[in-house]
Amino acid sequence: MTSLVLTLTETLRYKGAIGQWSWVLHRISGLGVVLFLTLHVIDTSWSVFYPDLYVKAIAVYQTPLFTIGEFGLVACVVYHAFNGIRIAVMDFKPVWWRHQQKAAWWVLGATVVTLIPVFLLMFGHVLKFYQDPERQILPFSFVIESQLPFAVGIAAALVAGVLFSGVVGLIAPAKPKDKKAKAQGSRLERFWWSYMRLSGVLILPLVFGHLAMMHVVQGVFDITAQNFTVVGTQALNDTGTAVEFVAERWNLLIGPLAVWRLYDFALLALVTVHGFNGLRLVLTDYTAFSPLLRRGMMYVCVIGAVVLLVLGTGALIGTIDETAIKLATEAMENLHK
Repeated sequence: MTSLVLTLTETLRYKGAIGQWSWVLHRISGLGVVLFLTLHVIDTSWSVFYPDLYVKAIAVYQTPLFTIGEFGLVACVVYHAFNGIRIAVMDFKPVWWRHQQKAAWWVLGATVVTLIPVFLLMFGHVLKFYQDPERQILPFSFVIESQLPFAVGIAAALVAGVLFSGVVGLIAPAKPKDKKAKAQGSRLERFWWSYMRLSGVLILPLVFGHLAMMHVVQGVFDITAQNFTVVGTQALNDTGTAVEFVAERWNLLIGPLAVWRLYDFALLALVTVHGFNGLRLVLTDYTAFSPLLRRGMMYVCVIGAVVLLVLGTGALIGTIDETAIKLATEAMENLHK
């Protein structure tokens, strides 16, 4: 289907067949993960470049709206991962596709079984945080306003991609493809087909480990807990700032290796390329009717992936010094004034 309207209407008319719903859920969950990835990489980079902004970002994540979003994010990641395994396994063994309906139900079941204890543990962190009588929560209006720059940035990226596509179309109009060009294009798509399945398998232990540490064992609410042990280290977050949390984690050395920086870089590289290539497939699917829009969406995905990789890598090789932690502490004190 090349029309978003057709996707929605035909999905609702498909009588609930599990194959169609698995396809739709895989796309929706993937889009949700890519959206969060974009926000998360940009926000986390602020711990190095703009400590005061990172303090505000974490405070926004600790509001009810984003608390609900956190549960949705975990659900998206778990379902997308399990369904990705199903797709990869059946593509490796095509004869097993006759069992796809049963496998799709197994994916749903495994997702529910996994999410029940995970959500219970996460909800424990939520209750502890919101039951604190001295806890101050940012107002809803501030939360919405804080996300407007991201919305504007995404809209600007889409417009820029289409404009750039138009310029490219004028300078170098598309020529009819010969058989050789089609073969080269097919080889490229085969590469990306293989990459999506291989990277999906490699991502699994990294992303599940990250979710366990940052959303279950400790979670976003403990990032700002003073004198709390930073997950994955033996260091205490003395100031109770998110900036010191990141600093202690990234500065952990095992021998000469900054293990959590390497871990986060592997996660950044694999998930960003995997996620934006998946986004490319979705966007070009719904813009196939227009060469201008289709090309523009490809540019948006390439530029988005490059920006996140450069920004995330820059933060990972950067330094969070005492000055940054001091700025974060001052920002925490002034957050609710």
